[in-house]
Amino acid sequence: MAFDKKLMAIIACPACKGELMLTTLVNKDEQELVCKFDRLAYEIKDNIPVLLENQARTLSLDEIEALR
Repeated sequence: MAFDKKLMAIIACPACKGELMLTTLVNKDEQELVCKFDRLAYEIKDNIPVLLENQARTLSLDEIEALR
């Protein structure tokens, strides 16, 4: 079961309340939610987004550029 993309209309970044982008990790079938403004990536576990700022992964500038 994949992440329900309809949720994208109602969820926001917990840090800045901005828009999140659904991305697929390179060389993996896993997805994560990314906030470009804060450079944070939120994990999706068992099709449920983990929207906790203290558990988010910080993205490198190279990763941000690759998303453009």
